[in-house]
Amino acid sequence: MRRDEIAAGLAEVEGRIAEACRAAGRDRGEVTLIAVTKTRPAEDVRLLSELGVRDVGENRDQEAAVKARELAGLPLTWHFVGQLQTNKARSVAGYADVVHSVDRLRLAAAISREAGRLGREVGCLVQVALDDDPGRGGAAPADVPALADEIAALGNVWLGGVMAVAPLGEDPGKAFARLREVSLAVRERHPRATMISAGMSDDLAEAIAHGATHVRVGTALLGRRKLFVR
Repeated sequence: MRRDEIAAGLAEVEGRIAEACRAAGRDRGEVTLIAVTKTRPAEDVRLLSELGVRDVGENRDQEAAVKARELAGLPLTWHFVGQLQTNKARSVAGYADVVHSVDRLRLAAAISREAGRLGREVGCLVQVALDDDPGRGGAAPADVPALADEIAALGNVWLGGVMAVAPLGEDPGKAFARLREVSLAVRERHPRATMISAGMSDDLAEAIAHGATHVRVGTALLGRRKLFVR
């Protein structure tokens, strides 16, 4: 039964992404769906993998590390999408393929150091603050190009692009338009940093309309969150 629920959610989300791409005049292949599986058991991730999902997002290291170990044999790309403390860099660098929430050089340097120690390369996206709420993380838009330069100069990491969360109470389309401008500024210096991680269950269409290459969807895909039980 759970497989059927997830399959139905996946079909609905895929339909929404396809429609948003059509409306924006974009090819469906330009947008990657990241299934955000926080608070969900490893079995849900396994079912998603069986249904063809290849990108999984988590936002708490304690939970993500357990799942990544348990599911190490699956063909998955692991995205860390939550705020990250520097002291968690060692753990996250051990399983995350891409960290979406890099908003300061100290964190990027810690990821670089720990990835090198493990013989890995980890992608880093610069999280952009689209509002003035410090609790949501992110670098100020004006500071992003310089931070991107610093990340690109580090070893054992690669600069992927930018990420943001739409501000509460604002038209997400306007916010994502600003993010696109920041992305263009980064890409002027780093042409390969093409990733724009934006859009979630409620605003993925607006994100795709403004160039998102990766959308992070949890609730619309897997239902309302439940408390995670290890």
